[in-house]
Amino acid sequence: MEERVGNRVGVAGFLSERMLRTAGFVSRGNRTADVGCDHAYTSIYLIEQGIAPRVVAMDVNAGPLARAKENVRKFGMEGKIDLRLSDGLAKLLPGEADTVLIAGMGGPLMERILTAHPETVAAIKELVLQPQSEIAEFRRFIQSIGFRITEEDMLFEDGKYYTILRAEHGEEAPWTEEEYLYGKYLRKTALPVLRAFLEEECRKAKEVLAGLHTAGTEKAERRKEEILLRLKRNEAMTEKLAK
Repeated sequence: MEERVGNRVGVAGFLSERMLRTAGFVSRGNRTADVGCDHAYTSIYLIEQGIAPRVVAMDVNAGPLARAKENVRKFGMEGKIDLRLSDGLAKLLPGEADTVLIAGMGGPLMERILTAHPETVAAIKELVLQPQSEIAEFRRFIQSIGFRITEEDMLFEDGKYYTILRAEHGEEAPWTEEEYLYGKYLRKTALPVLRAFLEEECRKAKEVLAGLHTAGTEKAERRKEEILLRLKRNEAMTEKLAK
């Protein structure tokens, strides 16, 4: 079945650039678990493009899973996409997937999902992740569960900045604080976007500082110190990237 949206043919027309890039991080030939599949467009895209031979598409809510079922049927993917009502990885058996893909969730929620079923994660070869908060802490977490980050990307979409990570099973030396904060690979893969992100972060920090300037409370002073430190780091990195 063929659908066209704009210049995109197939299910790609229903996916944002963020999700297209995230799906593109999945290694070709890997059986994939799509956690929080929602409408299952990403799952369908992985099959449609020949990236994944099989996908287990899971969602914690029955409503999105019902829509996913309709889309799987609409695009003729019934035999290649297995739909499951699942809280995170609860319904995925160890060894059923080579890649786990999770996108559009906060870093702490992704951490909960990946720590809840260690035996399943231990059998995974690859993680493709698009955390939406606490990115530096999340990079540390990925290393702490026995994965090494091998690829990163960043894009700006609908007024927000998004970071995409790919990690493989394996140990690596701890990164520097700068690498945890700003990524080890983004300077090569997304330098203009990273620069724009840092400039925006500096602007926001200065606005917050202006509002705290006259507050005078102990809490406001602590907040001011935190923001000043972040601003100093961001400005230093911005200058470094400009060289």
